[in-house]
Amino acid sequence: ISLETELFYHHLNFPEFLVVEVNCPELLHDYTVPEDEMGKVSRNCTEYGWSEPFPHYAEVCFFYDNTTKLDPYYASVKALYTVGYSTSLVSLTTAMVILCRFRKLHCTRNFIHMNLFVSFILRAISVFIKDGVLYAQEDSDHCFVDTVACKAVMVFFHYCVMSNYFWLFIEGLYLFTLLVETFFPERRYFYWYTIVGWGTPTICVTVWAVLRLHFHDTGCWDTNENTALWWVIKGPVVASIMINFVLFIGIIVILVQKLQSPDIGGNESSIYLRLARSTLLLIPLFGIHYTVFAFSPEDVSKRERLVFELGLGSFQGFVVAVLYCFLNGEVQSEIKRKWRSWTVNRYFAVDLKQQRHPSLASSGVNGGTQLSILSKSSSQIRMSSPLAENANISLPT
Repeated sequence: ISLETELFYHHLNFPEFLVVEVNCPELLHDYTVPEDEMGKVSRNCTEYGWSEPFPHYAEVCFFYDNTTKLDPYYASVKALYTVGYSTSLVSLTTAMVILCRFRKLHCTRNFIHMNLFVSFILRAISVFIKDGVLYAQEDSDHCFVDTVACKAVMVFFHYCVMSNYFWLFIEGLYLFTLLVETFFPERRYFYWYTIVGWGTPTICVTVWAVLRLHFHDTGCWDTNENTALWWVIKGPVVASIMINFVLFIGIIVILVQKLQSPDIGGNESSIYLRLARSTLLLIPLFGIHYTVFAFSPEDVSKRERLVFELGLGSFQGFVVAVLYCFLNGEVQSEIKRKWRSWTVNRYFAVDLKQQRHPSLASSGVNGGTQLSILSKSSSQIRMSSPLAENANISLPT
């Protein structure tokens, strides 16, 4: 009920009063001081009608305290996910450069990894942009920000987050298809993967923005009081999380069957060890940790959800980059091969330079000797890491 309506009904009950005084509406209690300190608004009933509220409700019903600081708990969470997204952004960018730089690493599997890396990068960037717009000043109240730029930032933020969820789903779908089907056209599948990964979030976020603009155009669109509209985005995300969880269980069952095969060999403890390693590798890639709060209401366990999904989830990109790029045996072998090639070319260049300028060869070691030393040392370098070997035994990554 509005303040004016409450004053009107109050006057009907007490028509002999020329001055009507009421408390602030209960709707505003979340933004006010405690009830025992609540202000009152009055209006005079004159022969010309109701006077303007006095004092104005904005002066007594809202409590502004510019000296109020952010809750230390939320400040700590914000600092944690800022560090997490920064770390993920640097590691993912480095991983993208590596995968793009080496041509031999260009395959469908790594193309899907690269799209996942891009979605993580966009998610981190969108979080930084959103924080910069909404929390540029600690004493600013973003609840009353209502600008086109702010709404555009929130649309971009939701698109990046939703794209990240869908590329996690595509990673799980691709790996499950790879294990189930012996032969399948990877290039054709990659075309549809790209459409689902980037196209579905575009459609969902566009529909949500149009509905929000017409039916609930309030604030900066950073709150979701209208549950029906919010499920336009949340529904597909929850569906992708649950399908990924089912695929995760299916892949674990397939791995158990493969590890128990007589062709694999090994005792029972080694089988469980391989299974544990494979499971740990799949959890960050599939985003299984998101299933913890997938179906719980958003107003339940807010603090735990913030730490779990924002704090710890911000490091997911870093973990994925480490496991599926930096520790990947194929990537390490290619880097080592390029390093040896560069070193050999460098020694040949030095040898050629010494032949043109004999005075430079005073060290007593010629280019051929250096090259032979290089060949002997390079032959001792292993082509892949132990972790990658174990991963390749368990997973086709």
